[in-house]
Amino acid sequence: MRIGLITSTRADFGLLKNLIFSLKNTKNFKLKIIASGSHFSKNHGYSYKEINENKIKIDYKIKCKFENYGPKKLSNVFSETVKKSSKIFEKFQPDILIILGDRYEVLASAVTAHMFRIPIAHIHGGEVTEGAIDDAFRHSITKLSHIHFVANKIYKNRVIQLGENPKNVYVVGGLGVDCIKAQKLLNKKDLEKKLNFRFRKKNFIINFHPETINKKKAKIQINELLSSLKIFKNAGFFFTAPGADLESGIIMRKIKKFVNKNKNAFLFKSLGQKNYLSLLKVVDCMIGNSSSGILEMPVFNKSTVNIGIRQKGREFSKSIISTEIDKTKIIKAIKKAISKNFKKTYKNTSHPYGKYGATQKILKILKKNKNKKIFYKKFFDLKLKN
Repeated sequence: MRIGLITSTRADFGLLKNLIFSLKNTKNFKLKIIASGSHFSKNHGYSYKEINENKIKIDYKIKCKFENYGPKKLSNVFSETVKKSSKIFEKFQPDILIILGDRYEVLASAVTAHMFRIPIAHIHGGEVTEGAIDDAFRHSITKLSHIHFVANKIYKNRVIQLGENPKNVYVVGGLGVDCIKAQKLLNKKDLEKKLNFRFRKKNFIINFHPETINKKKAKIQINELLSSLKIFKNAGFFFTAPGADLESGIIMRKIKKFVNKNKNAFLFKSLGQKNYLSLLKVVDCMIGNSSSGILEMPVFNKSTVNIGIRQKGREFSKSIISTEIDKTKIIKAIKKAISKNFKKTYKNTSHPYGKYGATQKILKILKKNKNKKIFYKKFFDLKLKN
């Protein structure tokens, strides 16, 4: 069975890495990796290098210029991805194409695959992120896909609501749990040595991205966040670069200025999965609006301060505190998140994105479907009451 797998960012590669190794080691599976999106962007740390460092061959590359992050430029990236995906699928037509998530670059390749009548297996569909235009991209990918690997029953029901046959929607859990369990993580001392910094008494990782559903709000929002951090003078701040989204350049410039003025603040364009997960394990809290705070941080039994509406609509564990993007409210939420009383409230609670085992479930389902003709599908109508 010929399998194509697309990775477009440092984040989705981190989630897919364990699955990639498993697919490569499965008899009768012939895997080809397609790398696209911000993997080849200097602003995002040339994260394709991490793929190479893991001794994973990139079979096809889709390189696009990320000069700035306006609608026109990102639309050009979408167009360029369609053109280059077309050339790839003309040479290589897999029996199934595996894609994850909700990125516009991934949607571009999914549309092209559909033109070439290539069946798609979609991971992490059915989720909702009301504060990002990616929400529509994710649901569009669902309609272009033929097999659906979702994280829980709520997301399964949503995919079915979009007209997908329940027989083709599988609850496997989240891939983030598998990635964490598969890694041998670094301790504090090793991290300090490798990344060249010293941890403080309290330490926070900050992952903040634009709320792309709202125009011209990024500057105001990042200013509110950075202002709230200033009162935690004895804390260490570890920023990751925002993704290649609308207005993310504004956020990046503001973070750089903050880091240059504060010796206790650090910015990483691309940490690599092992370093990133190790950092999640040792910090006191995550602050921002990244899906990582929803999917991965709870696995470490650590708190997340989720600000704004970017992730609104997702299922949250009890370790997550949601707040508006307002300096006073963010400060209050951070203080609550690191308090002993709050930690007691979510200790040993279940995680909405499942337990370890998603990778093996996906492999098992792919094996069952390897000889089936699944491209043709009907719209599955729900029986609604009049």
